[in-house]
Amino acid sequence: MAEVTAAMVAALRKATGAGMMDCKQALAENDGDMDAAKDWLRTKGLSGSSRAKAANDGAVEVIVEGNVGSLVELTAETDFVAKGAIFTDTVTKLARLAADEAKEEIAALHFEGGTVEEHITQLAAKLGENIGLGRVVVYETADGVIDGYKHVQNERGTIGVLVEIGGVDGGDAKAKEVAHDIALHVASAAPKYVRREDVPADVIEKERAVLVELTRNEGKPENALEKIVDGRMNGFYKENVLIDQAFVRDAKTTVGKLVEGLGKDATVRRFKRVKVGEEA
Repeated sequence: MAEVTAAMVAALRKATGAGMMDCKQALAENDGDMDAAKDWLRTKGLSGSSRAKAANDGAVEVIVEGNVGSLVELTAETDFVAKGAIFTDTVTKLARLAADEAKEEIAALHFEGGTVEEHITQLAAKLGENIGLGRVVVYETADGVIDGYKHVQNERGTIGVLVEIGGVDGGDAKAKEVAHDIALHVASAAPKYVRREDVPADVIEKERAVLVELTRNEGKPENALEKIVDGRMNGFYKENVLIDQAFVRDAKTTVGKLVEGLGKDATVRRFKRVKVGEEA
């Protein structure tokens, strides 16, 4: 059976307007198949897609305390609702809950006299919009540093980032500063992968095929084609791989060099970037 992730549940909830637990069950019953899960919800009379507007706006909150960091997205239809005090207060409380419980699956947790799911349903009714729990990310480390960043636009968080650096002392102020700088960088530069070896083979193959065709169409000599494509692949990595990217605050250095300055064992273990309105 395919694993049902919080991101899958959030995507189905966003597409159908159905409850979070119903979406989770629909995906479980249909081995993670999104289209089949949508049909399953319709047959059960649980889908609200025929009446629900797309929840393409919303807000994010980031909380980092000690060795735990949380990032929570709450979706809405309009920025008018998303920047309201009730909405932003709710997403902050949900991020606090996720951090305190160190859990990403928070829909069924106790919250405000009921569950998170029940509260969001009531909030949707109160505010008159399709509101849903979006992506929830929780990082916890026993031997590293976690930090985050929230970009605020139009009175609420629109981009949230969490970063974990390993191979450093959790109490190292310099490591904490670098982790925060990298979180800010991720918000701005939007890398897709931590390092080159994280890029899936099929993505590399597809990109290389495009570059080969492009280079041939430019009339470059066949015997130079491999070298030219290798150079252009390096450009692809510098654009998409975090440690290869030029640091936003100092283009003369890379994020990788920034991390190396923390010691030979320092490494970026993972990061997550959530932007309101984007699926990825």
